[in-house]
Amino acid sequence: MRIAIYGAGAIGGLLAARLVRAGVGEVSLVARGPHLAAMRERGLTLETPEETFTVPVRATDDPTELGPQDYVIVTLKANAVPRVVEAMQPLLAPETAVVMAVNGVPWWYFYGLDSPYGERRLESVDPGGVQWERIGPGRVIGCVVYPAAEVPSPGVIRLVDGDRFVLGEPTGVRSERVERLSKALIAAGFKAPIRPRIRDEIWVKLWGNLSFNPISALTLATLDVICTDPGTREVARAMMLEAQAIAEKLGVRFGIDVDRRIAGAAAVGAHRTSMLQDLERGRPMEIDALVGAVQELGRIVGVPTPTIDTVLALVRLRARIAGCYP
Repeated sequence: MRIAIYGAGAIGGLLAARLVRAGVGEVSLVARGPHLAAMRERGLTLETPEETFTVPVRATDDPTELGPQDYVIVTLKANAVPRVVEAMQPLLAPETAVVMAVNGVPWWYFYGLDSPYGERRLESVDPGGVQWERIGPGRVIGCVVYPAAEVPSPGVIRLVDGDRFVLGEPTGVRSERVERLSKALIAAGFKAPIRPRIRDEIWVKLWGNLSFNPISALTLATLDVICTDPGTREVARAMMLEAQAIAEKLGVRFGIDVDRRIAGAAAVGAHRTSMLQDLERGRPMEIDALVGAVQELGRIVGVPTPTIDTVLALVRLRARIAGCYP
């Protein structure tokens, strides 16, 4: 089994370190900069609450060196993926599966979905349909990422919490390729359940990212404060209810209600969301995949999104002023 991980940041590095140590096939990383240099020189180190270990890894900034793969696991931020689609082409054989371990509404959302909206393409996350045309939705395996990890220094990944990667085919079938991938991840020490309704899983995570992330970037508040302050809690709740109405129009079933979801987020504590961290570090912010795409879906299904619209306009301007949004 040949697996290329495209994007060797926190999640990509976590996957690579454990897959390599478990001896699961031939694992390669596409990386760049000081992180790539460090991995080539010293290997990839994973720090967890239980252990620390280092593994040698095959890492490159040139995908042509790797050749066609059985699986390409994309662990970039959603806004970065369209820019690497052409560079990714040497990794793609006719049977290559592309695992989109990316936050937010996926560009393939309408592929294989039984809905009156056909195979719509989402401009907010796939401008010009580049991913749809050059990766192809038929290659995709959906993936919802739950671990929290960080890169404290080049060549080092620190796992904060979590070990679950939920998998699912967009069509809902339990294919041989998704079963093989699940077994590989389990062998590497992860939980990797296969779900026939992967979009349900996507929305439960998106519920929080859609609301808490932009509110944190606007207020600089941590998760516990956003969820317990009466004003920000109500804004988040209103955004989540608008999103729920959209998702249910698309056939999604929510296993929990909004208030339980907010309570669960509050219990995480003083966590700084990824969007707030990106703002503070001057990095591009995942606004379109987490918020803009939900607004676009609302327009498609005819559900008004007044609170989402307001917060989206504010966070886009905040990001533009900081140089973190085009």
